[in-house]
Amino acid sequence: MSRLQLKSMRFVEVLGAIAFLVVATIAVFAIAPNAIRSASGASPEDWTMTESGPLGPADRDFLVKVRQAGLWEIPTGQQAQERARSARVKEVGLMLAADHTKLDEQVRALAAKLNVTLPSTASTDQQGWMAELSTKVGEEYDQTFADRLRFAHGKVFAVVSVVRAGTKNAEIRAFAQVAVDVVMKHMTLLESTGKVDFAALPTPPPPSPAPPK
Repeated sequence: MSRLQLKSMRFVEVLGAIAFLVVATIAVFAIAPNAIRSASGASPEDWTMTESGPLGPADRDFLVKVRQAGLWEIPTGQQAQERARSARVKEVGLMLAADHTKLDEQVRALAAKLNVTLPSTASTDQQGWMAELSTKVGEEYDQTFADRLRFAHGKVFAVVSVVRAGTKNAEIRAFAQVAVDVVMKHMTLLESTGKVDFAALPTPPPPSPAPPK
């Protein structure tokens, strides 16, 4: 094979390598935004920078969830004083209402500071639970009170703990720590009534597969 043919073959190989790198680079930039969306649940445009660090969709949702928890647990804790039969249920209702009154003041102040809009009404599920409780008195009220509130605290605990573990915002992290402690306290208080039907609670998800050895 002549020297000219060898040079020609090498030139073609170099061109092929350059073409591959160009295509690969384009593919990476095309995929990267989708990867960001799938990992964070939102596009980069959904994040804002604050003095305490980046604020993302999960952080905002966390503040909304805390606000909505107060919007139904405060009136429900007060309602228990009139409708519950159990002295312990009444006592727990008062403690829940008092804790959420303080938590509501904190979440509204933090949301204003971080420019997050909060709802003024409870969620659809929470409104349904309040309507259900308004039809009950005595022992039936006690049972429904304990079951609905324990179920709700289990759901919000999952949200709060994930945010506490992964938020990039210092103020959200500090407030999530407070919320985690409050939710854990309330779950324990509700269980102390002796009314919670644990069999009706959602089954925890199965553990992740063990890594290969």
